[in-house]
Amino acid sequence: MIMHEGQLEIGSDLVRRLLAEQFPDWAGLSITRVPSLGTVNALFRLGDELSVRLPLMPHHGDDLARELRWLPFLAPRLPLRVPRAAAAGTPTPEFPHVWAVYEWIAGSPYDDAVITDEAAAGAELAEFVIALHETPVAADVPPAGRRPLAELDQDTRRAITQSDPEIDTRAAMRAWDRALELPPYPGPRQWIHADLLRPNLLVDRGRIAAVIDFGGTGAGDPALDLIAGWATFGPKGRAAFAERLQPAVEDWERARGYALHQAALIIPYYRITNPGFVVLAARTIEQLLAD
Repeated sequence: MIMHEGQLEIGSDLVRRLLAEQFPDWAGLSITRVPSLGTVNALFRLGDELSVRLPLMPHHGDDLARELRWLPFLAPRLPLRVPRAAAAGTPTPEFPHVWAVYEWIAGSPYDDAVITDEAAAGAELAEFVIALHETPVAADVPPAGRRPLAELDQDTRRAITQSDPEIDTRAAMRAWDRALELPPYPGPRQWIHADLLRPNLLVDRGRIAAVIDFGGTGAGDPALDLIAGWATFGPKGRAAFAERLQPAVEDWERARGYALHQAALIIPYYRITNPGFVVLAARTIEQLLAD
């Protein structure tokens, strides 16, 4: 399904040609497209132990390059598994963008049906967030995250209005008004993942096994990672997540505002092309309005 104007055409035949040209030892392995709610990369399983990721849009190649640059630095500092590149592909005339081969990580996207203990999952993800936020930020770490909430006002109000009937738009607008009363984050910038949504958390044997998709990682407002409280968890997981993190009230409420902004933009944009992602976004808003 085409989700974006200008989206690249990517199929298994292209993947095999790229492999044959750059990594011929892997070109004979089976290639299977992996169903995903992701909106940034096409994902293919390569044999039993590898995967291939290719950006869906030209500018998404920058996100993949960022991940390839910084994950080797972050991985040993984090308590959960993160993607590990096996090889970085180079642009070609046929596909003039960065692409990569990764080690395959077993697991399925976070879902209530596959988690054994939601409270334990909340505490485990909190440990990951703490470790990431405590990682030293060097001068060359790229900026990450979103603009201050006040600068997102017009786009958010428009998206909330366009998110009817999936959400209670009046309640959502009241929640957004409250978010705008918060002061902007004063700093300092911290390492953040910036996209801790359910599709980016892999569950294996009932527990969170890995965090994926670091294309937006960098230094920014740590509230962006607290979005998981509503985007990932229900009440039990959210309570355990907050209990372990002990965030300042303003940080937690700013995160609620960012969660509303992000989810509201998803609904009208992906309503036709990625309905499963829309269901998750509507669930996020339902959670934050009920909390």
